[in-house]
Amino acid sequence: MVVKRSGDREPFSRAKLVAGMQSAAKNRPITVEQMETLASELEEAIRSRGGEATTSEIGQSVLERLRELDEVAYLRFASVYKGFTDVGDFEREAGLLSGPGDKATNPQG
Repeated sequence: MVVKRSGDREPFSRAKLVAGMQSAAKNRPITVEQMETLASELEEAIRSRGGEATTSEIGQSVLERLRELDEVAYLRFASVYKGFTDVGDFEREAGLLSGPGDKATNPQG
């Protein structure tokens, strides 16, 4: 079961999760198989800890895994999941991806 922000509960939907990832990964080098695997792993993790998770926990898990697969897909998913409202939200999140020591954003080192 998935506990929504409103407190409502609904059955976990792997198809819904994969559809969200597919939207984020459109035209990116992530395969459907990778998304299906990620969804299966999340579903198994939910089952193993009692069969219930919040939308927040699921969203965070997806973000962590997408970050490893493709940073653009990560930002797209984060924009919906975190409710970005302007370009500043994207800039802040992209800055978190880069980190303070990243030479791409900090050429001085």
